[in-house]
Amino acid sequence: MPPVRPRSLAPLIAPALIAAVTALTGCSADHSGSFDAQAGTPSPTCLQHQTRTPGTPYTAGESADPRAVLEMMRYYTANGTKHYCDGKPPTDTDQRWTALYRTLGGDPERVKTP
Repeated sequence: MPPVRPRSLAPLIAPALIAAVTALTGCSADHSGSFDAQAGTPSPTCLQHQTRTPGTPYTAGESADPRAVLEMMRYYTANGTKHYCDGKPPTDTDQRWTALYRTLGGDPERVKTP
């Protein structure tokens, strides 16, 4: 009887890897209405104005993206009372985000700008 040679797993791993990458990137494909949490500045001294109104990742109820919602909630809880970097008051778009924060249970005292 000839010795049994192990089969290469490469033909099985490649399709699984491609499927996993596709699934992960598909979750974040819709950036409409994305919240800018100033990721490059973990502890900002002031707020940047939001440029997009809240999109479905934040407003879709049970279908909303929990990570996106939690990031926005965390950001306002930590920074919501800081002034805007340009010294101007919140825009209509900023007010929509803070209203969403309050609607989702955020402390209204955490989003009062000085």
